[in-house]
Amino acid sequence: MISLLGFTMMACFIFLIVTRKMSALLALIVVPLVFALIGGFAKELGPMILEGLSSVAPTGIMLMFAVLYFGIMIEAGLFDPLISKILSIVKGDPLKVVFGTAILAGLVALDGDGTTTYIITVSALLPLYQRLGMNPLILTCVSMMSFGVMNMLPWGGPTARAASALKLDVNDVFLPLVPVMLGGIVWVLFTAYILGKKERKRLGVMNIDLSRDLSQHQQAAALESNLRRPHLTWFNALLTIALIVALVLGILPLPVLFVIAFSLALLINYPNLDIQKKVLGAHADSVVIVVALIFASGVFTGILSGTHMVDEMANSLIAIIPEELGGYFALITAITSLPLTYVMANDPYYFGVVPIIAQTAEAYGIDSVEIARASILGQPIHAMSPLIASTHLLVGMAKVDFGDHQKFIIKWALGTCTVMIIVALLTGAISL
Repeated sequence: MISLLGFTMMACFIFLIVTRKMSALLALIVVPLVFALIGGFAKELGPMILEGLSSVAPTGIMLMFAVLYFGIMIEAGLFDPLISKILSIVKGDPLKVVFGTAILAGLVALDGDGTTTYIITVSALLPLYQRLGMNPLILTCVSMMSFGVMNMLPWGGPTARAASALKLDVNDVFLPLVPVMLGGIVWVLFTAYILGKKERKRLGVMNIDLSRDLSQHQQAAALESNLRRPHLTWFNALLTIALIVALVLGILPLPVLFVIAFSLALLINYPNLDIQKKVLGAHADSVVIVVALIFASGVFTGILSGTHMVDEMANSLIAIIPEELGGYFALITAITSLPLTYVMANDPYYFGVVPIIAQTAEAYGIDSVEIARASILGQPIHAMSPLIASTHLLVGMAKVDFGDHQKFIIKWALGTCTVMIIVALLTGAISL
């Protein structure tokens, strides 16, 4: 009965999210509460929920200060010189333009936000694509591929969700994926080379005056010049590099690193209290939504574990899975993450499906941390999902048809996932 109750809860949760009958935030709280009451667990609800909230607290803190940190970097204009430099280097060469697209989108995607990545990349480069007569589908394809790989960063969302759902340390999940991400980045650059080469052959190399192609991003930067800190660009760049190096080396826990980096960034860039309020207020909505989702997930996972639903559901799945496939659970998870994350939002997948897979895999001796890593490898396909608002923002800004974009990017995105799965197997991030 507990197993049936769990599967029914998952089906209800996924249905409400996918059909937009309820927001992810509410569904993560309301659905498990209702089913826990139905199952007769009213008296145990308090301890179960507190246990779940405690388990996700470090992740929630890390995400809050990560979003705020990169928000400060964007407001201070850290990426402005990069955009100007890329525009000055690519000039009228389509191949260089596509390479510049991949690099710019990848660097801006360090903040883990697709909306920011697409706004800055398209605003900076679309005028250049139009001036050269280049196919804007290349702009949307390469931008999305770069974001799909960079979104695997701990503060991007999927990695934090996977760690949160399985109650794992984010460092344990992410660090072995660094070589996997590098493999994905190499594939993105290879794709940029192929597409850029074709455009260069079709259009040739033009001599143009980029000074007349002031992008929307640059205009916006001019309007917000009171928040720009060009004299602190080197400080902000070094601070960001130091933060990333410390993160990769695991010098301190991620929440601690971001708290320290955020404090330094805000203090040095905006010592004035009124300006601090303005900068933080500009990113308050994003912070509240992200952190609220993480703590809501704590309620969900706390009830799922405390009622033993996840254990009973896993036992039911074990009974129907052929014994000979048990050792391939990590690879199966990686492959199935492609279609599942395309048709599902991250929340129902990581909080609804992945815990069941992980619990089942443990019966075959596969550590849940491998399942967490495997579940993230489908992100380049997930980035294409029509369930993601930023996807529609990208095609809308670039003025391309959504269907055309999907058809154009699909084989390249599949290539990214294939390369990352192969690298993950070779490096031992996931095992057979």
